Amino acid sequence: MKELRLLRRILKRPRSIARARCGAPRIRRLAPAAWLAAPLLAALLLPLAVVLLRGGQQPAPPAVPQATAAPAPPGTAAAEAPQPEVSVYLSQSGQIETLPLEDYVSGVLAAEMPADFELEALKAQAVAARTFIARRLLAGDHSGVPVPEADVSDTVSHQAYISQAVLERDWASCSKRAGLAKLRRAVLETRGIIMTYKGQPITASFFASSGGYTENSEDYWNAEVPYLRSVASPWEREITPNLAVTYTFSNSELRRKLGLTAKELPAAANLAASGKTLQVSSSSAGLPAEVISLTAGHRIKKISIGGTVFTGREVREKLGLRSSQFTWKRKDGKVLITTYGNGHGVGMSQWGANGMAKQGSTATQILKHYYSGVSFTGISTLLKK
Repeated sequence: MKELRLLRRILKRPRSIARARCGAPRIRRLAPAAWLAAPLLAALLLPLAVVLLRGGQQPAPPAVPQATAAPAPPGTAAAEAPQPEVSVYLSQSGQIETLPLEDYVSGVLAAEMPADFELEALKAQAVAARTFIARRLLAGDHSGVPVPEADVSDTVSHQAYISQAVLERDWASCSKRAGLAKLRRAVLETRGIIMTYKGQPITASFFASSGGYTENSEDYWNAEVPYLRSVASPWEREITPNLAVTYTFSNSELRRKLGLTAKELPAAANLAASGKTLQVSSSSAGLPAEVISLTAGHRIKKISIGGTVFTGREVREKLGLRSSQFTWKRKDGKVLITTYGNGHGVGMSQWGANGMAKQGSTATQILKHYYSGVSFTGISTLLKK
């Protein structure tokens, strides 16, 4: 009877619930009374355990994430096929890291897109990153890599990548670990899927943000690609930090960077894009400036400065600008250049993708908007060929 009274007191006590914490679980010592009651509890619970085992009921397996909003999955066989391996040249150490394709895509996603972006935007980026490397692997393309043993580098000359060792080291905190889990979910839910055009992996170029439109490929790279067409991209305007950035240059600095030999630069009071025309004004104190043409994406295509014709890309690269969509004005003896958006403008806008996802678009819808006329397939299907 004494043992039963002790057992009742123990069972009536409120249980202390240990909250899940990031890191090692706390170990609690049992009260002495609990140790005394342990044999009695075991004797009472043993018959119940036997009944459960005989009943044959098994715990429900954990739910497997479903690719509900991913591009059309290529099929179970393709998704479960062995992964190709990717060899990455790590520019900081000079070493080569070889790892499965999907782990590589996780490292690219961590480097190329913030983990707090919408899941559908992350999934779109995962497909673009996987498509980029699939094209290189299938073509045996090692261009731009310092050593022939590597398939790709970890720099933006290909696509940025964070090594597995750095991910495990720098993403170990609770908040970072949750972000990494989200990135890996985006990779898992698009596993093996790539974009193709006429049966071949596309050049899945992407950039940070636009000023309202993407570019036709030939307006930046001098090569017309049918699926890299200029499209409207208004979604990033309200959500992109530093969408407009102003640079200030002295006359001597601009002369040097642009390679102009004239003593004075054009004193254009205001070069501002408006639709497909640019209003250009100049003062008699400086050389004339003339914008010759704009691209379909509303960026500067050709501009004459001091009698020298530059492409918008040349001005961007010579001056280190974020974008070739810019306005130019003089103030207090300086030239102020304000850029809109960030990047070359061809392909998918990452901030635009996030804006689309915020409004309910799926990864498929995002990709089909930024890459015209593409299809989706499994990389394993192409590898078999």
